Amino acid sequence: MGNEVRIDAIDREILFHLRQDGRLTNVELAKRVGLTPPPCLRRVKRLEEAGVITGYRAVVDPEALGRGLEVLIDVEVSATDRETFERFEETVASYEEVIEFRRMYGRPDYFIRVAVADHAAYEAFLTGKLSGLPAVLRLESHLTMKNIKPNG
Repeated sequence: MGNEVRIDAIDREILFHLRQDGRLTNVELAKRVGLTPPPCLRRVKRLEEAGVITGYRAVVDPEALGRGLEVLIDVEVSATDRETFERFEETVASYEEVIEFRRMYGRPDYFIRVAVADHAAYEAFLTGKLSGLPAVLRLESHLTMKNIKPNG
């Protein structure tokens, strides 16, 4: 691949620390990876410009927002035309409860992760929004027993 970015051990270390705490100052990051601040900042900028670092974000506790129930949903659709797929994707992506939405190869056609307050809120989402969409053929819900390695 011609556009592949060369990542060395120091770059990997920078990425590791930024994934742990994206609010690290350049001075603290440089100290942790064994560089002085100017070359550390150059490396971070190079990783940003190359698209390796695509952004910084806050990791939010869903419980604190009243969305402590997370459900994974497998969705199979009956549509075969592009317009129906695009309409389905646009609609589902617009739902506030949807925190992750992927089109998959094979079955299921889609994977959706939703965060809601409780079981009643999930039922309202499922029956009031998702199951009523014209393209939906089958839904299968999975409730998490334990989150062993959280995303974030």
